[in-house]
Amino acid sequence: MSTSSGDGVRAVERALDILKAFSVNEHELSAAQLLERVPLSRPTLYRLLQTLVHSGFVVSSGDPQRFRLGPAVGQLTHVWSSGLNISSVGQAIMQRVWEATQETVALFVPQGNMRLCVAELPSPQALSFKRGVGYQERIVLGASGQVILAHANTSIEAIERYAEGLNLDPMRLAQELRQIRKRGYATSKNALIEGAVAIASPFFNSHGQVAGSIAVFGPGARLKEDKVRQFGAVLVKEAAALSQALGHT
Repeated sequence: MSTSSGDGVRAVERALDILKAFSVNEHELSAAQLLERVPLSRPTLYRLLQTLVHSGFVVSSGDPQRFRLGPAVGQLTHVWSSGLNISSVGQAIMQRVWEATQETVALFVPQGNMRLCVAELPSPQALSFKRGVGYQERIVLGASGQVILAHANTSIEAIERYAEGLNLDPMRLAQELRQIRKRGYATSKNALIEGAVAIASPFFNSHGQVAGSIAVFGPGARLKEDKVRQFGAVLVKEAAALSQALGHT
């Protein structure tokens, strides 16, 4: 590699370090604050900032001057998020859950008052439960739907609408949703299939909104309380990994 090309690579790396210095809690920084986070000389910092401002990746305002990410970053974010396919992104994570539990693993996304299965790995065991990709069910029924509602800041009025026509007490369900949110995962037994136990944890998108749930299904004969707690911990960990893959911090 020539000296000039090496310098160009270092300049790109330094520019990227500047962009990564911004965060949700620190979306606007002064030059002095940037120098604390990025090991650059002041002249080099300003030269790179000028290039980033010119290309739209950074904007500046005020006196003294402060900097924040620009519209070009937003355009890249839009392109990146548009290309995400939850079922594809979640395959490796689902595989890890499947290997850890040896039960059916599925991904669900909300669709109005329903939830939709977008990916599933059936259990290798003879006695198992599976619903299949494309399966839809009311979002208030079962762990994989309720865990989504629990993290969607759902009002009691919305819960009443979701539960319309079902033998559910909206006030009691609202209390259960609060407990689910505190625990980090939801469980259900015999909710949709007699003898079936479900455990589910939520995952989130880059905007911090609940984007769906990852769930494990199995027979109650195998999924006793200790297994439920064990698998719940696995799901919480892997759901966090899925959220991170989707851009959630």
